[in-house]
Amino acid sequence: MSPSPLVLSLVLGYLLGSLPFAVIVSRLFGLADPRSFGSGNPGATNVLRTGNKAAAALTLLGDAAKGWVAMALAGALGADAAGIALAGLAAFLGHLFPLFLDFKGGKGVATALGVLAGLSGWLALICAGTWLIVALVSRYSSLAALAAAVAAPAAGWALGLPQTALLVLLAMTGLLLLRHKDNIKRLLAGTEGRLGSKQKNASTGQQERLR
Repeated sequence: MSPSPLVLSLVLGYLLGSLPFAVIVSRLFGLADPRSFGSGNPGATNVLRTGNKAAAALTLLGDAAKGWVAMALAGALGADAAGIALAGLAAFLGHLFPLFLDFKGGKGVATALGVLAGLSGWLALICAGTWLIVALVSRYSSLAALAAAVAAPAAGWALGLPQTALLVLLAMTGLLLLRHKDNIKRLLAGTEGRLGSKQKNASTGQQERLR
């Protein structure tokens, strides 16, 4: 008996989400493993600390694409709207807890954006706009990500998204807040690094956790 479209979509979504683009791209560019410096987070922000903007951009694109592609594949496999939304959540969970990195993944902001795009283009634009406005005003990338995460369920409700999609948004928001708990502590303490602030990059062998 072949697996149902939902089961297959969830499995493929998780495996796609588990692809560590920060590590893959860093190896292709001959850069240090992003888990070995800065925040230790396998994500685009940490790759950017190497000074290689192209590598960071490719990481961001790859991580975002994981969420969207997982949902597109679910649709192609015959999953219904609920199954497609859940496939996006599976990809998001794969990024946070990747099979290929001993379940120690990134914070999920870029992958969440890909899932938002899969749910609704308008939703993705609203949340991306929220991130941009908060980042420009506060110059805190983490605060911008938190604001966009909190805005997502409200925007999804206002856009009339179905119940399963709203539950997926709520789950992602909760997980994003949890993954940013250290950033929240630093924001409250006034010690969080701002966008554009000078920080040592990977070439200096920096080991402290900045984010």
